[in-house]
Amino acid sequence: MSDVTAPVPEDDLLAAEMALGVLAGAERVAAQSRAARDPAFASMVATWEERLAPWAAEISEVPAPPHVWERLASTLPAEKRTSGWWQSLAFWRGLSLATGALAAACIGALIYLGNAPQSAPLTAGIDGDGRRHFVATIDTRGGSIAVVPAAYSADATREPELWLIPADGKPRPLGMLRGDRAMTIKIPNELAALTTSNATLAVSLEPPGGSPTGSPTGPVIAAGKLTTL
Repeated sequence: MSDVTAPVPEDDLLAAEMALGVLAGAERVAAQSRAARDPAFASMVATWEERLAPWAAEISEVPAPPHVWERLASTLPAEKRTSGWWQSLAFWRGLSLATGALAAACIGALIYLGNAPQSAPLTAGIDGDGRRHFVATIDTRGGSIAVVPAAYSADATREPELWLIPADGKPRPLGMLRGDRAMTIKIPNELAALTTSNATLAVSLEPPGGSPTGSPTGPVIAAGKLTTL
């Protein structure tokens, strides 16, 4: 097992962030200005918008409590609150608020940047107890897996370890994860052929440094089937 952090090309990262809508203030203005004058950069943004769009279908709608919308409405000028579809609380309540999970999922897709367009990555939402703990994206051609924490809560005494469970049902260790940052792990050569859409990724909690037996010894807190993005 080995952890290898793969650098993300700066222009691609900026284009992906713009496509996600996570830029703000001066950074957003600068990116919009660049897209307007630089056709190559505008094309990068459009490519990421198309590439990341499938994740939106997997995000469950999480409605905000009514008091949030009431507070939002109270901040609008009186003349703005009386008419117009965008002032309607019904409209705002209809929006999905799961942007945090969507961003985490998309960043997972972003890290496989070296892939050619025709080589689609494998992805998995690694879920447990009704929430998404991690999002994984596998570059099948490059033989690496990028894992981004989503709603994972760190354990004070144990560390998350990632496992590949192919069709035979036997877990194979892939590497240790972090709850505070993305990890890129090189897939061992002997596991490359087993890393397919028939396999599942799982995360267990293990002693520091990983399982001493080569199999999960702690509780398996999350799992997700690999699918093609």
